[in-house]
Amino acid sequence: TGSSDPYCIVKIDDEAIIRTATVWKTLSPFWGEEYEVHLQPTFHSVSIYVMDEDALSRDDVIGKVCITRDMLVEHPQGYSGWLSLSEVDPDEEVQGEIHLRVEVQGSQGGRRLLRCTVLEAR
Repeated sequence: TGSSDPYCIVKIDDEAIIRTATVWKTLSPFWGEEYEVHLQPTFHSVSIYVMDEDALSRDDVIGKVCITRDMLVEHPQGYSGWLSLSEVDPDEEVQGEIHLRVEVQGSQGGRRLLRCTVLEAR
């Protein structure tokens, strides 16, 4: 139909932590959802998968972005901006980008807090 029913899954080191709401019938979804999660001291990356919900079969992966621990160290004030989606399946072409804000906040009892805001995509 030329549109998708997108939602996002946020994973920390390949463990699904967050699922946004589905935005129906659009290629330019707006979520504006903010989440806070505790990070393990040994975490390696935060991945955001953009999915297409499908009622009749398995949901499709539109693409993903991966923010590594090193990227977060390079941006001590956090990262905010558009990131291009990359493919999950090497046989699939991916177009699109996602607007995120990601920051790691100070320790709470030795554990750091990740604040992730999933804003929009196109």
